Amino acid sequence: MHPWIKSDKPNAKCTICGMALVAANSASASSSASAVVDPNLVTLTPAQAAVVGVQTSPVRRGTLTRSLRVTGAIDDDDTRHRILAARVPGRVEKLFVNFVGAEVQEGAQLATIFSPDMLTAQREYLERMKAGAIAFTAAERAAAKEKLLGLGLTDEEINILENTKQATAMVTVRAPMSGTVVARGAYEGKYVGANDELFQIGDFSRMWFVFDAAEPDLAWLRVGQQVDVAVPSLPGKILTAPIAFIDPNLNETTRTAKVRVVLDNPDRLLRHRQTAYASVVAETPDALLVPRTAVLQHSGRAVVFVERSNHAYAAQEIALGRTGDADAEAVSGLKEGDKVVTEGALVLDGQAQLAHAAVGAGAHDHAAAAPQKISVEVPKPSDAAYAALKTLAFAAADAADLLASDDLTGYQKHLPALRAALAAYVAASSGSAKTPLAKSALVDGPDLDAARRAFEPFSTELADLVKAQHLHHKENLTIFQCPMAPVLGTGRWLSKSKTLRNPFFGSAMLECGEEIE
Repeated sequence: MHPWIKSDKPNAKCTICGMALVAANSASASSSASAVVDPNLVTLTPAQAAVVGVQTSPVRRGTLTRSLRVTGAIDDDDTRHRILAARVPGRVEKLFVNFVGAEVQEGAQLATIFSPDMLTAQREYLERMKAGAIAFTAAERAAAKEKLLGLGLTDEEINILENTKQATAMVTVRAPMSGTVVARGAYEGKYVGANDELFQIGDFSRMWFVFDAAEPDLAWLRVGQQVDVAVPSLPGKILTAPIAFIDPNLNETTRTAKVRVVLDNPDRLLRHRQTAYASVVAETPDALLVPRTAVLQHSGRAVVFVERSNHAYAAQEIALGRTGDADAEAVSGLKEGDKVVTEGALVLDGQAQLAHAAVGAGAHDHAAAAPQKISVEVPKPSDAAYAALKTLAFAAADAADLLASDDLTGYQKHLPALRAALAAYVAASSGSAKTPLAKSALVDGPDLDAARRAFEPFSTELADLVKAQHLHHKENLTIFQCPMAPVLGTGRWLSKSKTLRNPFFGSAMLECGEEIE
């Protein structure tokens, strides 16, 4: 029944079916060898299948479920965390908050610092105010006031100084927000320099639960997914909130990414930096599912035994996707309705390897399943999209030239053509409808400043797109960059000439910027 099974001992039996082996001459051996068709196929009698305990389960379509259990820490909201540094050198005279964990209100006094520099700056300001316009210009008097603001005085304190005409060397450090003191570097009598850290304040009314997600687990996580958080200080309570952020950068050492969940904490029940435990249940609908107990691993390759007719089982290599709690996703190698062996597969695998060895084949030469190939090549723009982008680039260059000339009327007349060119490019370029460029709100006023503020983000996004596609090289356009743009800080624009003319400032700073490649 199994002609590839051989033995050099008399009265030997087949290792598969248990039948007695018969002597074979050279002709029958040759015939037996030629009869071997598929060594991956293992055939059992009903009695053998019962003894081995072979059980099968169908491959089906359904929801793949994975439960992730993670450990993280509760931290304060980074967006509501402030560090207070000394603005002037001096000596800490008095502390109003002298322990970590104190609750403070916005504007509350935290400390006072004796600073000769502050005394000198106040006297200078009073002298300029007293002398008036006869001795000092308005700009000089304003500069003296700005110096006081930079040293930490508030407008209210400056008003008091103007009314009392009494300079003081005492600087009051106030809380910039309501919250909890999480760190303190100020002590009475301590000398501090400018920029030395005095306090750190965090807002504990909203906390972050942060945990590390391993690389394989990132396939199951997404923003908005619900997370159940438990902390030892709140036994019997589960806090539920969605994932707010998944860090796109992986830690080079641990190969994990930070995942953040924002938790409301109005009653301050969550403690800063305490340990927390969480569970995430992820589901993938409409996946082809194979039981995990059916999958064997051979040198990193997944193999299952598929039931054929008459208690025959064939080894089949498959490609796996994500692995759930009880099932795995079969990407290729199986189809819905196939019955795979979930119990007794190891025994079948051992017989199959013996069969491979008997015919001289490799131990794991199973029918390989081709991996799924997904193209991630950056799509090249079509001729229509390139032509539309070229028209848009030249229209933007004309608009930039009009703004650089302080010509609001000309810009307003040109704006419909620029908007039409933008709409044409969005229509011609697939996938651009959701980009910041397509969402740009170009306005025509009411003044030059408003028009320039709206034009700057659009112009910068367009210049970057033109640069990425090397259109400026092909069409003889020039890209300029301004390091002091009022909206973005660094803004870019297109020009038809090599002459630097800044559209974000016009005649006020016409030559601010530089050409970039």
